[in-house]
Formats: sequence, structure tokens, C-alpha cells
Amino acid sequence: MKLSYEDHDHVTVLTVSGELTADQADSFRRACVERLASGIRDVVLDLEYLSLLDSSGLELLLWLVEELSERAGQLRLVNPDETVRQILKLTRLERRFDVHPSVESAAKSLK
Repeated sequence: MKLSYEDHDHVTVLTVSGELTADQADSFRRACVERLASGIRDVVLDLEYLSLLDSSGLELLLWLVEELSERAGQLRLVNPDETVRQILKLTRLERRFDVHPSVESAAKSLK
């Protein structure tokens, strides 16, 4: 997994490339905690380059939603591929996440 971020005031655009699985859980959580500690309130999670999401990855997304809501923040998912969309649908989690086709539309929805 590769993570990169770009901060804009209280919003960070976090791009995840590769796999978001149990093996990457600690590094993903650590990166998110660092962003939140720096004053970030909202996260736009760009999933365009995500190739695999397992149950641990889903748990991480749910954890991030909870962490953000405790800080009056929000999570937006951007451009998940069809496999990730199906995983969200099959697990009935699609209602928990606000999904957008682009980073720009996700960022606009936070204002």
C-alpha cells in the first residue's frame, strides 16, 4: 500500500494505492492519526488506485468514519472501482459512505 496526502485547510485528500488489507492496517491507521493530530477534520479518500479491500480494510474505513465524527468531521470516498462498490453493497455498508466520482465533487460536498 502506498499513501499520499494533500492538505487543504481542515480537509486532507488521502490517496490509497495498492491493497488495503490487514497487512497495511497499522500504517493506514498511523497515517490517519497523524493527519487528525495536525488539525484535519474532514478526509477525502481517493480510492482510484486501490486494487484490493478486505474485511480489515472495511474495518479501517468504519474506524475512520467514527474518528472523524467524534471531531465533527466527515469522510468522503472517491472513485472506488466496481469491485469495491460491490463489496460495500454486499456488506450493506454503501449507506455508511458518501461516494463521489471525483475529488472535486467530494471536496465541494464538505463545504
